[in-house]
Amino acid sequence: MSHFSTLRTKISDAVILKQSLRDLGIAVQENADVRGYNGQRVRADLVVTLEGDYDLGWSRNSDGSFDLIADLWGVAKKHNQTELINAINQKYAVNKTLAEVRRPGLSNANVKLVLQ
Repeated sequence: MSHFSTLRTKISDAVILKQSLRDLGIAVQENADVRGYNGQRVRADLVVTLEGDYDLGWSRNSDGSFDLIADLWGVAKKHNQTELINAINQKYAVNKTLAEVRRPGLSNANVKLVLQ
């Protein structure tokens, strides 16, 4: 029986996700295994190796978004998983917004940022 959970995210840009993880001081690997309970592993497109025996991974869906894959029980043994995932999502949102604002043609545009 697998202990892995799959959570739908709004993350769709792998480059910005990798940048966001690096900004947070988290090393990221591509096409690696996410470690879970009792040595279980599942392949993911992007993986961060956490302290301890458990990791976080992201796998791309057919619609271009990423699912977060992790053994959340195991991650919670050494990390505050809510704070960790929230920090990653917040950094991604900031970096994605900044990337969009810096796109060519937006130099004189008004930008409205809505936080939910």
